[in-house]
Amino acid sequence: MGSKERILRQKEETRANILTAAREIVKDEGWQGLSMRKIADKIEYTAPIIYEYFANKEAILQELTCKGFTILIKDLEAAKADSDEPASQLEGMWLAYWNFALKNKEMYQLMYGVEMTCCAQRTSESDTPYQLISGCIAKLMKVEKPDPHVIKQKYFTFFSVIHGLISINIVGNGLSDDINKQILKDAITGIIRYIEEE
Repeated sequence: MGSKERILRQKEETRANILTAAREIVKDEGWQGLSMRKIADKIEYTAPIIYEYFANKEAILQELTCKGFTILIKDLEAAKADSDEPASQLEGMWLAYWNFALKNKEMYQLMYGVEMTCCAQRTSESDTPYQLISGCIAKLMKVEKPDPHVIKQKYFTFFSVIHGLISINIVGNGLSDDINKQILKDAITGIIRYIEEE
């Protein structure tokens, strides 16, 4: 390996270490505890070196947001691939969305602004979950060319219920796992049935 490749690899490793350190700090202290100095201390670098990789804390938050959406997209795509039926795909994707949120609470908070300000910059990653899910909603509707506004409304009907339940669980103690899963399943099934019957 040449010196250029080695330097490039070291830079990528340092960048990854910065992001890993940021996530670890957040898991321990919450988003309010994250600072460039704490990241530098955690990876035993000086703060100015961190600024060589990220202009500010917001740049780190934006990078973490993109990483969160990338993980979520993979989970949604895997759930969608489990079935050819739009109703089953929708159920699988919303369950994958739920599982992602509870497994990656800090990331979800950042991505969707639960108890904090989310990164406002839209990216292709942040738009993809909507595109995947709304595509299934369109297939489920019994209209040849569904109105995009109606599809959007149905997407946000799902999103409002599921995001609300996730937020309740992140902010407070929430309900038991069994009750949560039953509410989630009832909500998904009910909305799918409503779409199918229209």
